[in-house]
Amino acid sequence: MERVRTISATKKESVGNPLDLRRWLDTVGGLNEIRFVNGADWNLEIGAISELNVKRENCHALLFDQIPGYPKGYRVLTCSTSTPARLAATLRFDVEPTHANLVQALRWRPRQWEPESGHFPPAFVPSGAVLQNQQSGADVDLLSFPAPLWHEKDGGRYIGTGCAVVTKDFDSDWINVGTYRVMVHDRNRAGLDMVPGKHGHIQYQKYMKAGRPFPVAIVIGADPLLFTISGIEVPFGMCEYNYIGAILGEPVAVVPGSVTGLPIPAAAEIVLEGWCLPDEVREEGQFGEFHGYYPARKGTAPIVRVERIYFRNDPIIMGAPPAKPPNDYSYSKAVMRSALLYDALVTAGVPDVKAIWAHEVGGARMLTVMSIKQRYAGHSRQAGHIVSQCGVGAYLGRYTIVVDEDIDPANLQEVM
Repeated sequence: MERVRTISATKKESVGNPLDLRRWLDTVGGLNEIRFVNGADWNLEIGAISELNVKRENCHALLFDQIPGYPKGYRVLTCSTSTPARLAATLRFDVEPTHANLVQALRWRPRQWEPESGHFPPAFVPSGAVLQNQQSGADVDLLSFPAPLWHEKDGGRYIGTGCAVVTKDFDSDWINVGTYRVMVHDRNRAGLDMVPGKHGHIQYQKYMKAGRPFPVAIVIGADPLLFTISGIEVPFGMCEYNYIGAILGEPVAVVPGSVTGLPIPAAAEIVLEGWCLPDEVREEGQFGEFHGYYPARKGTAPIVRVERIYFRNDPIIMGAPPAKPPNDYSYSKAVMRSALLYDALVTAGVPDVKAIWAHEVGGARMLTVMSIKQRYAGHSRQAGHIVSQCGVGAYLGRYTIVVDEDIDPANLQEVM
């Protein structure tokens, strides 16, 4: 059962981290890791520029402004964690120059963060920048924000790609924070696509079975650490806010949504709050996916009836469009999954693992290469089977390659 603390604003040393995207922008700006783009259109141009940018070596994060049809200051951020320096800054590590160093820096950290997470429940604070502006009732208008049409055959504009969706379990206090795509249908309705089996979808099914509205708060912009952690395999029943608190060494500062009561980061850029009503679904997509293809057919997804929107002055949409890899978030996924797979191999007793890389060309899931120093007959077969069937590697796993210790698993030329 999750706990939530309430902290007095007078104890400034204990207020917690509000996951402020603007503080993160200042940090990566100091590393010369960001570029500003003015005048790109929400209709395909932001998506195309971002997709081309992320395929460049050592690409910069892009902050789009002066988007046609929207006020100056209504911005979109993309490519936030696409280099070692920006991902290291996001994880609060020292800047690492290579992905191999970053994987090594990340090893065993999740096993420390998991048990420590119980000491860092989110902390409710009296106010936050996210409450600077609000739309409610008939004033709610999702189209007042420059949600991009990312790919030419997408079924609609997606305001939620680099987002974090806050939900609550039906029969416990478990708060889940997961990344699920969010398509704009009209002024106050959005499609919430949750893959079956994911924690948010499990919670949703409980409410539907009980015939009760499902509470939802969708965080559209925050420190990329929230997006990074909400998109990995955090253990069932654990709140991502607690996990992030363990990384930060301090609680996440949150304010309660006035509609659902769900905790939302105090410095979030935009938050959509509302309900999924029982069995109200609508056609959603298609959507260009992380493997570089559209799905074979359109599907349906629950509708979120948005009752209130909170947003900061000059709000920033955090975008993370999937595309043919490498894409916006494939690098961060590759690093995170490589470290988790490395630890899974060692924990399973596989000796002399030298390096591992979950390749971006496989969306960090479908192609994994590891190098080992072979010690006995069957050693490589053992390593390959374990990495392909462990909890981290099994979902959407396709190809696993084992090479000798003199081969760099991240170098496809050497591997081939």
